[in-house]
Amino acid sequence: MNLPKVIADLVKAQSTFDSVAYANCFSATAIVLDEGKTYNGRTEIQHWISEANEKYKVVMKPVSFEEKETTSILSAEISGTFDGSPVVLNYHFELKDGLIQSLKITV
Repeated sequence: MNLPKVIADLVKAQSTFDSVAYANCFSATAIVLDEGKTYNGRTEIQHWISEANEKYKVVMKPVSFEEKETTSILSAEISGTFDGSPVVLNYHFELKDGLIQSLKITV
């Protein structure tokens, strides 16, 4: 699967539970929307993913990728120590200048 570099970097960071590398895939003003909560900027994003990694040990396996106008959508099988594992989630990215400007995670 041919992913943009920053999305491939994010998947790699998730696979190694590297919350710093994960957060560095985002712009300084990026936002993440996940489970009804919003995380603003790299510091909040790093804290969110670090907590999620510790709690759920999430492994991400890309399933499909498509680009639509200004949005890129990665479907990935997510497995870990949470009820309903594994599940396929959709990651809706907006990229700008080689970094993630926004990410919305949906079922």
